[in-house]
Amino acid sequence: MPPASLKNCIGLPEEAYFSTRYAVLREPLGMPVGSERLADDDEAAHAWVESEEGVVCVGRAHIIPPTSDGSGADHKGPGAPQIPAFGPLADLSAARPAFQIRQMGTLPPHQRNGFAAQVLAELERIMVEHYAARTGFLQARAHAVPFYKSQGWTVIDEPYEIVGIGPHYSMSKDFA
Repeated sequence: MPPASLKNCIGLPEEAYFSTRYAVLREPLGMPVGSERLADDDEAAHAWVESEEGVVCVGRAHIIPPTSDGSGADHKGPGAPQIPAFGPLADLSAARPAFQIRQMGTLPPHQRNGFAAQVLAELERIMVEHYAARTGFLQARAHAVPFYKSQGWTVIDEPYEIVGIGPHYSMSKDFA
């Protein structure tokens, strides 16, 4: 495996980051280019692993606004399926500030090399150190739940279906 480096930014990352995000998360579902973009990407924290082959793993995090329950559109643009609220945000039991991890993915030839764990840990670090976040949330595809559990995340709420994508589980992690 060639050497790889972990990178991050707050604001918009390079185009190669979005190309990988599309290739991993949207293209396999037959979604159009552009569906990998989120309306607040320019305000989010992004982390990725880059090797000699280019960007191989991506992820992003954003602070959930104080009045938000975490529900919203799955992607930017028309026809985006809606994602449900996080129970602890809806019932006001979550410690704030809270953040959400989204758009995590690793290109198949580079999976199981620890890259996703590096990206996730970097996003957690940024959110805690730069934003004083106390609780993290994410929506995991069913096959990714064991990975997130291995990183200290816990399933909350009931499983649900995101139309066009498949079954998901809401998860959280405390940082307080």
